[in-house]
Amino acid sequence: MRFTENLYENVKEIWTSYYSHPFIKGIGDGTLDLDKFKFYMIQDYLYLLDYAKIYALGVVKADTEEVMQGFSSMVDNILNGEMSIHRSYMKRLGITKEEIKNTKQSLPNLSYTHYMLSVSHVGSLAELSTSLLSCMWSYLEIGKHLSKIPGATENEFYGEWVRGYISKEYEEATQWIIDLVDILSKDMNAKDLNKLTEIFITTSKYEYMFWDMSYNKES
Repeated sequence: MRFTENLYENVKEIWTSYYSHPFIKGIGDGTLDLDKFKFYMIQDYLYLLDYAKIYALGVVKADTEEVMQGFSSMVDNILNGEMSIHRSYMKRLGITKEEIKNTKQSLPNLSYTHYMLSVSHVGSLAELSTSLLSCMWSYLEIGKHLSKIPGATENEFYGEWVRGYISKEYEEATQWIIDLVDILSKDMNAKDLNKLTEIFITTSKYEYMFWDMSYNKES
């Protein structure tokens, strides 16, 4: 069994709970209140700015040119790919650059990103990569789950969001970080593997907290 398959087994129950969360269900059936989605979009935009910094740290910590190029591409994918979805929605929702600049990260958001940044600064490249994995991978799985709901990908408003996270480009980017974690974890001792598993479980819990924060517009 690949190490990432083992990681998935450790969080399967947590990830399955995402699907029944009212925020995710609301995107799937198109009933999510726009004010909740607007709150989410601003907070997630702020989240992604920190998330991109962690990939940039990966460039610094990488020990091969190939891995450096991979992390560099991921920074570009986030800033000019994934965030383009956010910018599209911000235009539709009337969110201005000034509004983003003047909005502070909510406490759950700040806690999540600071946890990943802390792990990435003091930990190994494997720990950094594992801290990034839950967000990328769980969004792909959520996108796949929602795409099976009749009408979800064609929804006039939320369809673009669902399609973005099942796109070929997003799936390939996610597979890159999955494969990297498998490579970096190879031949690790049990203690270090347990540490990676703990990071993955913690970030998976933070993901659920992020959906909760968004649905409740928690500051």
